Amino acid sequence: MRTASSNTGLWGRAEQQDFRSRVRGTLLGSALGDALGAPVAGLSLDGIREAHGPEGLTHPAPAHGRRGAVTAATQLTLFTVDGLIRAHVRRDTGAWHPPTDVHRAYLRWAATQHDWGPDERRKDDGWLAREEWLYTRRDPARACMTGFADDILGTLAHPKNPAARDAAATARSAPFGLLVGWEPSLVLQLAVECATQSHGHPTAYLSAGAFAVIVHGLTRGESLDSAVQRALGLLGTRPGHQPVADALQRALSAVTQGVPGPHAVEALAPGADHAAEDALAVAVYCALVAEDIAHGLRLAVNHGGDSTAAGALCGALLGALHGETALPAAWLADLEGRATVLELADDFALEMTQGPALHGPTLSSPAWLTRYPRG
Repeated sequence: MRTASSNTGLWGRAEQQDFRSRVRGTLLGSALGDALGAPVAGLSLDGIREAHGPEGLTHPAPAHGRRGAVTAATQLTLFTVDGLIRAHVRRDTGAWHPPTDVHRAYLRWAATQHDWGPDERRKDDGWLAREEWLYTRRDPARACMTGFADDILGTLAHPKNPAARDAAATARSAPFGLLVGWEPSLVLQLAVECATQSHGHPTAYLSAGAFAVIVHGLTRGESLDSAVQRALGLLGTRPGHQPVADALQRALSAVTQGVPGPHAVEALAPGADHAAEDALAVAVYCALVAEDIAHGLRLAVNHGGDSTAAGALCGALLGALHGETALPAAWLADLEGRATVLELADDFALEMTQGPALHGPTLSSPAWLTRYPRG
């Protein structure tokens, strides 16, 4: 892929604080939505109401043995961030190919799915792959397991799993949108290239790209409607874009078609195949009509579609839009891995705003290079 232009402008204190809040909001919001949807994954709307009452799921409920448990969507999102930080650190060496660094991060995630725990012999793992709580399977998509089962890098020309069109690649793609120094077209390209590493169907990888562009616009301070319109414009040149564009247009149109509720959400995800574009449409609609973040996330998970993906996508959108302080505090208190998410979010913000002070041709922080090795 082409080299992205650097954001060479100086970051003021207020800009850095706003950026860090949006990064935290995006990653924590995604994890909250993922965790909220986990208990109702695979249930129909009637099944959700039977299990949780006539209003459906209204607050975090136990899944995977605890309240606030996250799934593979959050695990992979964290490793996406790790890969992007490593890409920027490696840039000093002249090696600049972010899809490769993100792919290596996904391979580190794959190791957590079959190893008992961290392997201290792997010196290039960095700190994230040594977090023991990540070493557990949480309903990973089959395409992710097969896509990262070997070292072969899937590309647009030769994608992995060309029939895979579920939302797992989209659900891990919010971090690409946090690259605020990049042009939106390059954000789209990077998200698409990294999605093809496991999901080779055009609707899957273009949904990932569109989602990343929307997050990018929100992180830059745009409105959600404006960010969606930008994504639609960029999609228009891509082969196979029409199902994703149509899904986004349905989400925009649904806003004016009555009171928000589960049936409006179900109409945006009518199929049983949990297609990526449907989960994206649900997330965008729920974010557009949300009275607050908790309301938006409840709407996003109470339907018979892919509740975890829709919750994660909606949470990322609302977190990027409003920042971390708008997230429901009681839900954060229960969130699995919150300390890790926060630590990684702050590291990402630090790398993006203060990278030259952490590593460079003449000066490097040994502690930073231990956390994010160049190997």
